[in-house]
Amino acid sequence: MNEDILINITPQETRVALVLQGAVQELHIERTLTRGLTGNVYLGKVVRVLPGMQSAFIDIGLERAAFLHVADIWEARNHESPNAQPTPIEKLLFDGQVLTVQVIKDPIGTKGARLSTQISVAGRMLVYLPQDNHIGISQKIEKETDREALRVRMQGLLPPEEKGGYIVRTMAEEASDADLLADIDYLRKTWNAILQGARTRPPTSLLYQDLNLAQRVLRDFVHDETLSIQVDSRENYLKLVEFGQVYTPSVLPRLQHYTGERPLFDLYGVEEEIQRALGRRVDLKSGGYLIVDQTEAMTTIDVNTGGFVGGRNFADTIFKTNLEAAHAIARQLRLRNLGGIIILDFIDMENNEHRNAVLAELKKALSRDRTKVSVSGFSALGLVEMTRKRTRESLAHILCEPCPACGGKGQVKTSRTICYEILRELLREAKQFNPREFRIVASQEVIDLFLEEESQHLAMLGDFIGKRISLQVEKGYHQEQYDVILM
Repeated sequence: MNEDILINITPQETRVALVLQGAVQELHIERTLTRGLTGNVYLGKVVRVLPGMQSAFIDIGLERAAFLHVADIWEARNHESPNAQPTPIEKLLFDGQVLTVQVIKDPIGTKGARLSTQISVAGRMLVYLPQDNHIGISQKIEKETDREALRVRMQGLLPPEEKGGYIVRTMAEEASDADLLADIDYLRKTWNAILQGARTRPPTSLLYQDLNLAQRVLRDFVHDETLSIQVDSRENYLKLVEFGQVYTPSVLPRLQHYTGERPLFDLYGVEEEIQRALGRRVDLKSGGYLIVDQTEAMTTIDVNTGGFVGGRNFADTIFKTNLEAAHAIARQLRLRNLGGIIILDFIDMENNEHRNAVLAELKKALSRDRTKVSVSGFSALGLVEMTRKRTRESLAHILCEPCPACGGKGQVKTSRTICYEILRELLREAKQFNPREFRIVASQEVIDLFLEEESQHLAMLGDFIGKRISLQVEKGYHQEQYDVILM
C-alpha cells in the first residue's frame, strides 16, 4: 500500500499528514513557539530532592521545573543486576547540583517535563547511547538470525576503542556500510558538541535540540511504501534537499516541491479531516459510529451500531460493526495522537469466536502504529483495555483549549438552574446588607426566563425581602455568568 507524506510549512507552524490510499492516517503539528522538547538535552540544576518520592525537581530553564525519578537516573542502576533496587536518590543528588539531562516526555497539562540522565542521540539508522556499552537491535526486527547478523556487522564497523553503545533501527537492515559509518560519524560529532557545551555553558542551557518536524519526516517517517514526500514551500524544500543530501540521500528521489494552485492540504482533504478529528463522534461507513471522550486520566471509545442493520441477524450486525470499528479505532488513535490508558467499549458479543476475531483485527490494525501499543483481552465487563505510549500532546490539546463557558466539562448549567442560584444569592445578600435596590446582571437567556416563567418567583422574593429587584442583560456574559449588584 502506497503512502504519501504531505508537508505544509508556514513561518508559524509545520503540519505533516500521512495519507494512505486517500485516507489521512496521521497528523503531526509543530508550532514555532511551542516546539516539542522530547529529545532535547539540557544542563539542568537540581532545585529540590524529594526522598519520599525518590524524585527531584530540575530547573532546565522552562516555566515549570522538570521531573526526574530515580528509575531514570543512569548512575542509580545496578547494571550487573538489573532487578536490584536502585541507589536512593538522596545519595546521588543534592540541591544546586548541575547535571546533564534529556527530556523523555514533554510537559503535558500541569505536569512538567520528565527527564532522564541516560542520554540518547538518534540518527537515521542508529541511536547512540554514550553511557552504554552494548549493541541493541530494534524489537521490530523479529528474526533472530537477522538480529545477530546486524549485531556482528555493527561490531565490525566500530573501532576497538569505541566508547558507548548503539541501538540499531529497522532502517539499518537495508543500509550499506557507508551509510552506517556516516550515521556513526554524525552521532559522534553531535555527542562531542554536547560534552563541549556541558563544560563551557551555564546551568539551564540547551545543549542539543532534536531535528525539526520536517527533518524528522525524512529521518523517521519514510519507508519502502512511501510513494512521495510533497512540500509546499520552496525555501524549505531546498533546505530539506540540503539536509537529505547529507543524512538521507536515498529519500531524495521521492522528495517533491508542490506547486499547484490549490493548497496542498485542501487537495487531499486534510483540512476537513482535522475538523472531524476534533469531534466526539466518528461515523462508520456501515452506519455505526464511535464516541471518543478524552479525559485527564484516560480516553474512552464507545462503539454503537447506529443505523446499521445489514447483518443476517443481530449478532452478525454487531460483529460486522465491531470489525469495522476496530480499524476505525486504530486510525483515530494515530490521527488524534491519543496516548495513555485507552478503554474500548465494543458492542457486547456473546460469541467467543467473534470476540477473538475482533481482538485479532484490532491488533492487526494497530500493527502499523509507530508508537508502542499494548492491548489486553476482553475484561469481565466486556471492555478492552490498552495503552499507547504518550510522548507529546494530542491533536485536541494542540489545537484547542477548554471552553470558557463550561471549563472543559462539555456541558453548562441550564438557564433555570442559574435563575434559582440567583434567587438564593439574593436571599443571602438581603440578610447581610440593606441596599436600596438589587440589580441582577446576567445573560439574555437568564433574564428572559426571569421576565417570563420565573417572574412570579422573582416577585415573591422581592416582596419577602422588601426590596426592589431590577434586571439587566449583559451581552458579553455566557449562560452561567451573572452578578448581583447592590444599588
